[in-house]
Amino acid sequence: MKTSIILTVIGPDRPGLVSAVAARARAAGGNWLESRMAQLAGQFAGVVLLEAETDVADNLESALRELEGDGLQVQIQRGSDISAPVRHHVMLDLVGHDRPGIVQDITAVLARHSVGVETLDTACEPASMTGEPMFHAQAQLGVPEGVDLDTLQDDLEALANELMVDLELHDPQREQPEAAA
Repeated sequence: MKTSIILTVIGPDRPGLVSAVAARARAAGGNWLESRMAQLAGQFAGVVLLEAETDVADNLESALRELEGDGLQVQIQRGSDISAPVRHHVMLDLVGHDRPGIVQDITAVLARHSVGVETLDTACEPASMTGEPMFHAQAQLGVPEGVDLDTLQDDLEALANELMVDLELHDPQREQPEAAA
């Protein structure tokens, strides 16, 4: 039987850091399945989903905790056997002048509709012509059954107008051409 292990590491960025984490996981019987990693303000931050046979999971966790000796902060959590609720996936794209509170405002609307944020990538970059900071966000959202996408889109568009940002909600299922009968 297999066990899922979620590893979070944070620490000063340096060459070879990901390789060191991967080597330690592999040597202790872990299989690297999925990850999200970034260098942020000189710090490395990563989240990794590992899988291991249940009988070696404790040894894998111990081996991963040894990364703390390399100057990393380590958090380990075992995955749940509870299956996630069925959700419809939609994509959200946002761009606008940077200001505090954009993420909180958007996610508050999503929470009111019981929509989960499955992935979120954000960046603040200078605009090409003016150099003003522009905030960019792209998210994959999990929309539960019964949530009206049109109402969600209306609420998000109203907020986008208030924030003066461009926001698009893409539903891949709605955008696919219907099969010919």
